[in-house]
Amino acid sequence: MASRQRPTPRSVLFGAAAATATMALALGPQVASAAPDRPAVPDTTMQSAMERDLGLSTSQSSARLAAEKRAAASESSLRDELGVRFAGAWFDADAGRLQVAVTDSASASTVRSEGADAQKVTRSEADLDAVMKRLDAQHANAPTTIPGWFVDVESNRVVVQHRGSAAEAKAFVKEAGAPSAAISYEASREQPQPLDVVGGNAYFINNAFRCSVGFAVNGGFITAGHCGAQGATTTTPTGSFAGSSFPGNDYAFVRTSETTRAVVNNYSGGTVAVRGSSSAPIGSSICRSGSTTGWRCGTIQARNSTVNYAEGSVSGLIRTTACAEGGDSGGSALSGNQAQGVTSGGSGNCTVGGTTYFQPVGEILNAYGLTLKTS
Repeated sequence: MASRQRPTPRSVLFGAAAATATMALALGPQVASAAPDRPAVPDTTMQSAMERDLGLSTSQSSARLAAEKRAAASESSLRDELGVRFAGAWFDADAGRLQVAVTDSASASTVRSEGADAQKVTRSEADLDAVMKRLDAQHANAPTTIPGWFVDVESNRVVVQHRGSAAEAKAFVKEAGAPSAAISYEASREQPQPLDVVGGNAYFINNAFRCSVGFAVNGGFITAGHCGAQGATTTTPTGSFAGSSFPGNDYAFVRTSETTRAVVNNYSGGTVAVRGSSSAPIGSSICRSGSTTGWRCGTIQARNSTVNYAEGSVSGLIRTTACAEGGDSGGSALSGNQAQGVTSGGSGNCTVGGTTYFQPVGEILNAYGLTLKTS
């Protein structure tokens, strides 16, 4: 990428380019490549990307999408029914079934009645969230050798990543007062960063930098917070940042009077319809759209992850194996046709692979009182 002076720390996240093309906003000739007038074709385009990125056959991708849809519905139902006994869930791609962690044996029959498998564990989801809150409260004291931490529901622990020796990570956990039995440590080479904002033909911030649209909402669209501060102006589409939060969070609401549509650019000459925002289980496939690297897929690794960027920590992110690069910031991520999040940052690239984090859609909608547009 061409070097340039960066006006604010916000210009160093996952490039702000993908938004306009990502969303396939119906905004005129500037986004003609998004083919806004073509019919939404979520199945074939998403399956093709999954087959390429996850190494699946056509029949395997079809079966996986169907199984993930059933698993998402079961997880939502069981979370409500089990309450404090619920300890997390994940999709087992090999078995094609949802795995649900519970804190008591009596809940196993309830899980099986939903067509899922039960795993008895010690700590509930609420217990793991409490551990995360202890670590998050001390994020300012985290050494630079710790890229971040996340809830791993399969191991029923919170994983703290570290570069080099784990000694500093263990000292940090002790200082945070987190119970050692609930912590595991993972050596990592990750150095997550919100990638550079790059120039190009997408939506521009203050006529200087570009980002990617996430999803259409009433009154505009949502995107990444590092793309622009509240009050910043945008062009193609013309609008302004009505709200923005970064770090801590990484989300923003851009208000525009131009027409937005509930579709996402699939970078194959068409669009993918957005039908809702139901959360997909851990282990499910996830595909993201961005103007730099197009349509890329991976799997969800964690849903409660804290990332330590140079600009500050961001918590509550979705951790995935999907790749992304500079210019993809703010772009949309879907599982099936359900909106999951907007691109925040990560490590690696789409040549060697990497880890990408997404700000969940639901939190953004709640923060600004927005309604997601659906097809």
